Amino acid sequence: MENYPKAFIYDLDGIITDTAEFHFLAWQKLADEIGIPIDRKFNEQLKGINRMDSLDRILELGTSGRVLSDSEKVTLATRKNEYYLELIESINPSHILPGIELLLQKNKQQHIKIALGSASNNAPAILDKLQLTGYFDYIVDASKVKKGKPDPETFTTAAAALGVAPDDCVGIEDAAAGVESINRAGMFSVAVGDAHHLAAADYLVEDTAQLIFEDIIAHYGNR
Repeated sequence: MENYPKAFIYDLDGIITDTAEFHFLAWQKLADEIGIPIDRKFNEQLKGINRMDSLDRILELGTSGRVLSDSEKVTLATRKNEYYLELIESINPSHILPGIELLLQKNKQQHIKIALGSASNNAPAILDKLQLTGYFDYIVDASKVKKGKPDPETFTTAAAALGVAPDDCVGIEDAAAGVESINRAGMFSVAVGDAHHLAAADYLVEDTAQLIFEDIIAHYGNR
């Protein structure tokens, strides 16, 4: 176990499963209703960002100049979540991204603790639908943190709950805000996706199928 991390902390969307499309469709439906159309290019800004911050970014596109009250924003964000929940009813284990369950199995075999670090309040329900809940020692969702990514609180909260020092943790993300969160937490950052957006990661792969346990450990040990 020398040079092995003591914990892996996984993002949910884009790492364990891809609910990004469902989030986009739900935000797009809400945005259309309030007269602020959004497209997929704009949606890239919302990845890894919590619900209220995402809503604020959409509202900033509006031209009416009207400022919404906090209660009005909560109502809109709740409506978006209702649309999202309708869309994710269809999620099942076939939606687990390639390579992820094998990586979780390797973590367990090596007695490495596992946490989820997600900006989603729906994270526990999604893990249940994917039948992956049993792998996780702790789940951080939006209800457990005050500051969303790129603040490090999501990852430091997970490490504290697991009783593991940040330096002994690997964080896995697919969004620039998430990678920044991991780095600011003092952890080893693994990113999945485009090198242009994720250059700050300690180790980068193009897709989840390339998240090979032995490769991650080799790079972690060579820090």
